[in-house]
Amino acid sequence: MKVVALNGSPRLLGNTSNALNVVLDELNKEGIDTEYIQVYEDHMNPCNHCSSCEVRGDGRCVAEDDNMNLYLDKMKAADGIILASPTYYGSCTAQLKIFLERAGLACMFDKDRPLRGKVGAALVIQERNGGYAVYSELVNWMLSNEVTVVGSNPLCVINAKNPFDYENDEKGMKALKMMSKNIISELEKR
Repeated sequence: MKVVALNGSPRLLGNTSNALNVVLDELNKEGIDTEYIQVYEDHMNPCNHCSSCEVRGDGRCVAEDDNMNLYLDKMKAADGIILASPTYYGSCTAQLKIFLERAGLACMFDKDRPLRGKVGAALVIQERNGGYAVYSELVNWMLSNEVTVVGSNPLCVINAKNPFDYENDEKGMKALKMMSKNIISELEKR
């Protein structure tokens, strides 16, 4: 089994990446292969709505000057997907938003519905507020791609500002552990 984690944060060693690594470590302990993708490093161009993905119906983006199609292939081959982002002004980061728009359109028009039935989870870091809106944004993207989303109680919305502040959010740490267990449990059913 394999899980691909996409981090929308521009910070390589920030709270989002560190919290995401907690989840990936838990999955690795259970023998689940993981791959971490830092979406920000790619500097993707936004979707220009050329409709090529709709016309072709092959689940690929016509723009070949970045790693979008590579990331799509990795998600299609994986059993699970984790989307992670900090909250920037009440939304996910612009980098992740670009990815979600382009990947969402390519998958929506893929006649094979390539993400259908995969296990998904969302992880969000917020300083003060907006995290639940971002969590909903990520979950809704997965649901519209027919991904089976696992949650946690509390939801995986962690309060943090400075690096490693995520560790001080007791409920957030509980949510990370519970989300990890729920991903493992759902993958084991397959």
